[in-house]
Amino acid sequence: MQDELNVLEALGFVWPSPAFIVGAILFGFVGMYAFYVGKRRQRPKTKWLGVGLMFYPYAVPSTATWALYAFGAALCVGVWMDRAA
Repeated sequence: MQDELNVLEALGFVWPSPAFIVGAILFGFVGMYAFYVGKRRQRPKTKWLGVGLMFYPYAVPSTATWALYAFGAALCVGVWMDRAA
């Protein structure tokens, strides 16, 4: 098992940190809720921000945990501002 892990690391595959995994799950759930609320209240901006929150962790490299939280916080602020408007 350790040999396979060493081969993957030699090929450049890096396992994401626990903080990255928790952030991706957290922002995914927030995105699901924002999508649900946006769809139910007929708010397309909230709905699409929710979709963005659900899927942007796939575009962020697993070595950039700071970027995951920065973009996630920015999208959450967007959802909050659209709710307040």
